[in-house]
Parts: sequence; C-alpha cells; structure tokens
Amino acid sequence: MKLNFDHLQRCSLTLERSLQSLAKAELASVDYEVFRNAVIKSFELTLETAGKLLRKVLKSYVASPQEIDALVFKDILRHAARHGLLSAVELERWLAYRDSRNETAHNYGEQFAENTLRQITDFQRDALALYETLRKKHG
Repeated sequence: MKLNFDHLQRCSLTLERSLQSLAKAELASVDYEVFRNAVIKSFELTLETAGKLLRKVLKSYVASPQEIDALVFKDILRHAARHGLLSAVELERWLAYRDSRNETAHNYGEQFAENTLRQITDFQRDALALYETLRKKHG
C-alpha cells in the first residue's frame, strides 16, 4: 500500500515557521506566549502524526497488523528502529520527545513549555528526516 506522508512534512514545516516567529518575538510579550503556544501545539501534532504514520508503515513488516495496533507509542518507536526507520540515536531522541510531549500535555506551566522548547529545533530536523526516510522507503 502506498502511503502519503505529506501531512508529516506539512506539520514539520508549520513547526519551523512557528519557531521562526517565536525567535522574532520579544521575550515576556504576549506575542512570545502566542508563538510559544503555537510551537508547542505544532510539536504535539507533528509527534502524533509521526506516530500514526509509523504505525501504518509498521503493519507492512508484520504478519498480524493487530500486533501493531496493540503497541503503545514508545513501542511503535522501538519497532521503527528495529526495522531501520530510525537509528538507535534517533530512537533515543524520539523517546525523549515523547516524554517531553507527555510533560507539556499533563503538567501545565511556563517551565514545562520552556523545557520542551529546548528540544524543538532538533525535533523539527528529526521529523523532516523521518519524513524523508518514510517517503523513500514507503512513498
């Protein structure tokens, strides 16, 4: 089955544009908070989109697609690494991204958002790299 990975690319590019806008905003301004929130939401959407696409792709690697449906997000990432869709180093970063996403989703506050922001540039690069890997291997 041919999958379309354009949404992952679009999410990643939206994240990049949000980061650019955040960089231009004055610290402690309302604009900064608006763009920081946009970056965090774009990060969450991009991460979730990547996970859903990986889940779909991984079904082609196993005899029983239900096996993949039963996996939690981090196990999806581990299976992606086993099948050469993520390197071991990338896997560790993606697991950390998932932890950050869980922190920002469940623990509200400026400190959690700022902690996540420190990873966003790397995440955006990794999301685009994943898009390219998926497109080349399954597109």
